[in-house]
Amino acid sequence: MTTAFDKASPLRKPELVSTDQPALKKQRTVSALNQVDQLKQLTTVVADTGDVNAIKQFAPQDATTNPSLIYKAAVMPEYQSIVDDAVEYGKGDLALTMDKLAVAFGTEISHIVPGYVSTEVDARLSFDTENTIKKARDLINMYEEVGVSKDRILIKIAATWEGIQAAKQLEKEGITCNLTLIFSIAQAIACAEVNCTLISPFVGRIMDWFKKAKGVDGFAAEEDPGVLSVTNIYNYYKKFGYKTIVMGASFRNKEEILELAGCDRLTISPALLQELTNDSAEVQQKLDATKAAKMDISRIDMTESTFRWMMNEDAMATEKLAEGIRGFAKDIVKLEDIVKAKIINAKFD
Repeated sequence: MTTAFDKASPLRKPELVSTDQPALKKQRTVSALNQVDQLKQLTTVVADTGDVNAIKQFAPQDATTNPSLIYKAAVMPEYQSIVDDAVEYGKGDLALTMDKLAVAFGTEISHIVPGYVSTEVDARLSFDTENTIKKARDLINMYEEVGVSKDRILIKIAATWEGIQAAKQLEKEGITCNLTLIFSIAQAIACAEVNCTLISPFVGRIMDWFKKAKGVDGFAAEEDPGVLSVTNIYNYYKKFGYKTIVMGASFRNKEEILELAGCDRLTISPALLQELTNDSAEVQQKLDATKAAKMDISRIDMTESTFRWMMNEDAMATEKLAEGIRGFAKDIVKLEDIVKAKIINAKFD
């Protein structure tokens, strides 16, 4: 068993990805199916949006939302009735109205997708275990009020140490969790060891950091640091038999998505889903659980001190986690401003 001090680099070249490229350009192979439909044969496709109409268009298995996506949907004219109903429900209570708004969008989405709907806990609770647990319970109760079973909902929590401990308790209560803003193998291992239902390791945001750090315009998909990070997490999970679902997220281009074909789940924006729909080039499986189980990977004994040290040593993960939490919190405040204006103008019974 290894510790954080003698672990291999989380961005090492994964064994599964071959880098032997022929000198001549490969001939493009075209399939009878578009790339979304081909992906669905290899992985579960999830819609990364709060736009109900976009979800209907692409027929994904699951859907994920976050404060940024809810904010974008809430300012669309076609969803004003959802916002107004949440304001009426809250009767002037801002926190209650915000929770109801998240649940209202999630409820609409649950009528379209057959699988999970992810609803995020307020990012400002990311370092507060007890209040994260309380907020998650409140959201689940709201869903059950309108007839949506808790087994349809993933409570989305930032993967801080405190958030992971909240998920540990919630999973014991039968409340399934999606741990988000995963940028490090340390976060992924800690989540798996408390039996989180699902994690969302980010791809594009990692690539953004390395582009800036290295002063480059981009990376080939097979060399993309975000792709390599998710690949290593996937291989680690399958090597050691963890049941936690790996759902790659935060894509900047469709090549990143295709390089992770075979991952448990991939959550994809409507714009990239459209690009994949418009292309029929052959999609090849890149990640394989059977192959991963045979890989020579050292196990890491994950404790709180090891977690914190590994995060401390990973500038990218530390910076992107903090940045992500700040970004979600900022969009919550923007959404609260919209709701506050409606509360001021509302006439409650």
